[in-house]
Amino acid sequence: MNDETCKNLFDILQAAEEIETFTHGMDYQTYKDSPVVQRAVERDFEIIGEALNRIKKIDESILEAVSEHHRIIGFRNILIHGYDTVDDLIVWNAIANHLPVLVEEIRKLLDA
Repeated sequence: MNDETCKNLFDILQAAEEIETFTHGMDYQTYKDSPVVQRAVERDFEIIGEALNRIKKIDESILEAVSEHHRIIGFRNILIHGYDTVDDLIVWNAIANHLPVLVEEIRKLLDA
C-alpha cells in the first residue's frame, strides 16, 4: 500500500473515532438537539467520504475491503451539496449502525 493510501486510511480512522467521541453516551434526541455536534459529525463524514474517493482514484482495489464504499462516498456528496436537506435520523443511523463496521474494516486494512 502506498503512502497516500495509508494517509487517507488514517484520516478515515481519525474522523470515525472523532465521531465516536463526539456522540459517546448520546441518544438520537440528544444528537438532534445539539447542532454543534451535528456539524462536527457531518464534517467528519465528509472527510471519510472524500478520503475514500481519493483512495478510489489511487488504488480502487483497496476499496474491496470497505463495505458500501460507494454509499459512503455518495453520503459525503449529499452532506456537502444537499446540506440543507440532511436528515438527522439518517446521519444518526450511520453513526449507530455503519460506523462501527467501517472502523473495523479500516483497522484491518491498516494492520495488513
